[in-house]
Amino acid sequence: MTSTPNIKSGEITSTNSQLTVAQRQEAGKALRQVVSRSAHRNWHLTERPDPIDLLEISNQGRIRELIPIRYGRMLQSPFAFLRGSAIIMAVDLAQTLTTGIHVQACGDCHLLNFGGFATPERNLIFDLNDFDETLSAPWEWDIKRLVISIIVAGKDICLNDKDCYDAALAAVRAYRLSMQEYGQMNTLAVWYARLDANMLVEHAPDEETRKYWEQMANKAFTRTMQQTFLQLTEEVNGQRRFIDQPPQLYHLPNQQEYFEEVGVLFEQYRDTLQSDRQFLLDRYRLVDVAMKVVGVGSVGTHCGVALLLSNDHDPLLLQFKEARPSVLEPYAGKCPYSHNGQRIVNGQRLMQAASDIFLGWTSNSHGQDFYFRQLKDMKTSIKLKGMSARGLEDYAEICGCALARAHACSGDPVMISSYLGKSDTFDSAVADFAITYAHQVEQDYQALVAAVQSGRIEAK
Repeated sequence: MTSTPNIKSGEITSTNSQLTVAQRQEAGKALRQVVSRSAHRNWHLTERPDPIDLLEISNQGRIRELIPIRYGRMLQSPFAFLRGSAIIMAVDLAQTLTTGIHVQACGDCHLLNFGGFATPERNLIFDLNDFDETLSAPWEWDIKRLVISIIVAGKDICLNDKDCYDAALAAVRAYRLSMQEYGQMNTLAVWYARLDANMLVEHAPDEETRKYWEQMANKAFTRTMQQTFLQLTEEVNGQRRFIDQPPQLYHLPNQQEYFEEVGVLFEQYRDTLQSDRQFLLDRYRLVDVAMKVVGVGSVGTHCGVALLLSNDHDPLLLQFKEARPSVLEPYAGKCPYSHNGQRIVNGQRLMQAASDIFLGWTSNSHGQDFYFRQLKDMKTSIKLKGMSARGLEDYAEICGCALARAHACSGDPVMISSYLGKSDTFDSAVADFAITYAHQVEQDYQALVAAVQSGRIEAK
């Protein structure tokens, strides 16, 4: 008989290497007595901060003239609002029950923060691709935000309630079954696992899905660095520079001063790369920088792009992005890194099957943290508009599988899968929770609409 170790909820922060597999299995099952799987269904609106106040708090330190653009993008739909309001859901999820098992959480796990991108070997894989809010946190928070995003996105493209629910259920089921597989693998096998684009095409359940994944892969292979270079830059007086497209992409009035400031930033960033990648980067010289407005939730933060050219005029495009504290930090515990750029880079490396070779971090003279990465190199993502119910359900399954792989690398897949079990109890509980919380998202979205109409906030 295997004795069950005395592990209390909230104490499990990493894999428990000192325990046998059997002990971890028993510990996972024992957690059902602490937090039942059906308890994840519960969402009771208690006293909570005003959602507009929370958004205004998240605007602190942002570029003031860009904040109306952020609100304008969030006004497009409840799903756009969800994408831009990670801080609100962090407050709400912190009130829900968790098993206490921590993983490296994405922190902003919605279905558009997944996509295809190239590995350093130039193979196309499917994975998470946004880590601004990443932090060690309860695994339940990521899967719940993902499933809620599926419900809200499904309604946004006019699917009926049943189709939205089926897609949500598919995501949780895929997460549970994938975690079960990872719980049976050895440690290195989990670490080497990845969702290859070719595998997605080959194992597509029907012709519609197969064609969709083929189109997604083909699109990624056309999104090369060279293509982006030709789209975003032009030659002016013999010098290659970014094309001004305000307010999306633009040079600053004090451009020369800004270029020199980013030059210092770039040199400091270089020192955080591996030595072989420093050697590669040294083959390029910085020739232009510009501000770039990206995403929804990131609008107003300091984001820019850098154009580099080699002696043979081969381009390298990098994005540098302000790294702010994670919205999870007040609720998940203090970040182990003093630098938020390092938090994001290390979190991304831990969660992704393969990461950008140019990932690095630094800070400017104003005390702002940044991280660097390549810009749009063989990256692709889904287009929700026109997606069928079957298409959303298939995509939700893939997202659930990808999230499970990321959590299995940084958490304990044996304990999580033992807690989840073989029944669909957890699946239906989280899907029911998402249906209920989706109504909360709609109400918060309407609060934003009212705030704009009353003149409380400005949107462009």
